[in-house]
Amino acid sequence: MNGRSLLTQGLKYGFVALLDAAALWAVIALLFRGDYILLAVLGIGTLVLNFVILSRRAYPLRFLLPGLVFLFAMVVYPIGYTVNVSLTNLQTGNLLTKAQVIAQLEGRYYLPPQPETFTFWAFRNAQGELALLLTSSDGRTFLSQGNELVPVDLSDPRFVRGEDGTVISFDGYTRLTLPEVYQSLGALEALDLRWGEAHVRLTSVREFGTFLRKYQYLPDQDAILDLETNATYYTKEGYFTSPEGVRIEPGFQIYVGFRNYLDVLTNPGIRADFTRVFGWTLAWSFLSVFFSFAVGLGLAYLLNDPYVRGRFVYRSLLIIPYAMPAFISALVWAGLFNTDLGVINRVLGDLFGVKVRWLQDPMWARTALIFINVWLTYPYMMIVSLGALQSISQELFEAARVDGATSWQRFWRITMPLLWVSVAPLLIGSFAFTFNNFTIIWLVTAGRPAVLGAATPAGATDILISWTYRLAFEGERGNQLGLASAVSIIIFIIIAVISAVNFRFTRALEDVSRSV
Repeated sequence: MNGRSLLTQGLKYGFVALLDAAALWAVIALLFRGDYILLAVLGIGTLVLNFVILSRRAYPLRFLLPGLVFLFAMVVYPIGYTVNVSLTNLQTGNLLTKAQVIAQLEGRYYLPPQPETFTFWAFRNAQGELALLLTSSDGRTFLSQGNELVPVDLSDPRFVRGEDGTVISFDGYTRLTLPEVYQSLGALEALDLRWGEAHVRLTSVREFGTFLRKYQYLPDQDAILDLETNATYYTKEGYFTSPEGVRIEPGFQIYVGFRNYLDVLTNPGIRADFTRVFGWTLAWSFLSVFFSFAVGLGLAYLLNDPYVRGRFVYRSLLIIPYAMPAFISALVWAGLFNTDLGVINRVLGDLFGVKVRWLQDPMWARTALIFINVWLTYPYMMIVSLGALQSISQELFEAARVDGATSWQRFWRITMPLLWVSVAPLLIGSFAFTFNNFTIIWLVTAGRPAVLGAATPAGATDILISWTYRLAFEGERGNQLGLASAVSIIIFIIIAVISAVNFRFTRALEDVSRSV
């Protein structure tokens, strides 16, 4: 083995050693945290990586593994996570786990009708640690030690008094001034001192008071007991709920099965919104693709004519909308279509005396969106159609011309069938892309204008993907993440069906192409 091979082997084993050391450190940390799922994933991943790097039999996997990792991280895991969320009640008010909610409730306190109050002096030592001297209403003095209150005698020599007779320092602690107390309010509010059964907590900048624990979890009943009212709250649909139907906020996450999917299909309000949004999404996708293809094909047909002068200049100019970033064009067009300040309404007003409510009226807003999307996508259709037209043999047209076929007949009998073989799969792909074209919808109208009586935040121009976003982050009842995830999976299924049709259609067209 030469020196270069030794160096290569040394670098390989050194890399594996560093990787395993980092993985071991992470495994120990995850073990102490109790995150066993992530621990298992990390352990299995580390073993697989060691096998791929060190085993000669796994040599081909060295080239496949990076792609497989990104496939899992960017595709498989997001889909799996979305499916998991869609089966839960995750929404505003149900964001925490049950254990987190129990811990939060058991950390709540209430002020009893006649609480004990304490005046206090706050002290801090060189290490920044706080200590309190508290004096009760009956004159007893207590010193905070950890989370406990310990009775003390201020005549003890360790307590140093000032000229006014009050304690100014003890055991390395120095009394805080009032401004320093205000600066330390966060730390003072976090203090929870035990005094018998009571909890002593800050009530004002001058006083501490006794609080009692509000809730207690009963594991044997899986319920919460209100220690103030003796009411018992049982788990019901992600909340601790009393027999009278009173809920304790916040709720917690639970699995609800296919309830979110059933809500989309059976809940009258959600179903009506879904049907309307889905119908507009289909219309938006079909009309955008149809008009952009019609404009692109028409321009390509004209520019394919060798007798058109300056056609190279026209091609360069007509491709500009495709060359510009879509979000910039969308924002520019949104400004042009502005009802009050837009150039389009100014021109219409000067010529015809009309003022169109482009972004406020549902019909005109949809018209504007289709126009903008056609403007952005017709260059792509023009390029594709131009390439397909140039691939058609001119001999076919010459033969048809000799047989007496008109221009219209040559177009429909020769051009379109041969063009369809190349363009049809791209049209299906464009339909699927437009189906999820969130950018244009959001930048121009943000799904507005609003629809009166809608049960969900579904605007007149919302497509499924923008409606999903608004369900997740703009709902009037909060963020409905579970429902939004269910709609996302429905969109995924629709796009998967479109893709499957596209693949099958492409194979059929390939057979047609081979027979031509």
